[in-house]
Amino acid sequence: MLVKKGAHIVEQFFDSRFCLVLFFVTDEFICEVLKSKATPIHRPGKNFDPVIPIDNSGAVRAFFHSMMPHFEAGRNPDQSLIDLKFREIILTIADNPANKELLSYFSTLLQEPQMVSLERVMEDNFSFNLKLEEFARLSSRSLSAFKRDFQKLFSTSPGRWLMEKRLKHAWYLLHYLGKTVSETAFESGFESPSHFSRAFRQRFGITPASLKQAAALVA
Repeated sequence: MLVKKGAHIVEQFFDSRFCLVLFFVTDEFICEVLKSKATPIHRPGKNFDPVIPIDNSGAVRAFFHSMMPHFEAGRNPDQSLIDLKFREIILTIADNPANKELLSYFSTLLQEPQMVSLERVMEDNFSFNLKLEEFARLSSRSLSAFKRDFQKLFSTSPGRWLMEKRLKHAWYLLHYLGKTVSETAFESGFESPSHFSRAFRQRFGITPASLKQAAALVA
């Protein structure tokens, strides 16, 4: 499977034993490899889930088997070799028509302007308690470039945008979903319930607890 950049997934496994191998590849590297493909990708763009399945073809299974000896050798493989292997798996996946959803995602990566990529990262991750440095890294930018591009795109600072976005999300969770104050603070990206309550009251003139109570009476 491919997990999109910026995705946040929580799963619990009980009484299950399995081996998990993770490869981290940048969007820029994927695009570079796809542009070198002899046959271009032409797939309509669409919305995607955070996790996109990869067809478990014989070529894909052979790739993973070929990677294991390099990690079992007790030393890090040469970076040039790693680049070649990553190019191999990307081209292998892109050459398989069974990977329809993934091919559409690859097409979107190739067509997506840099500013759209930044907007997607922010919209997908505003509710997580991440530092600006982490948002910059998710958007493949230095902190200074992230702040500059963010100002151009949203006409405000990252801090102000995040606060407004999180507070509106918190209102929705309290008023329509009946979340507790602690749950709302956590699910909206605030450091603590007390910090959340102060910011919420300053923005809306009412405490989160009062809003939740009013919503319960209406219901």
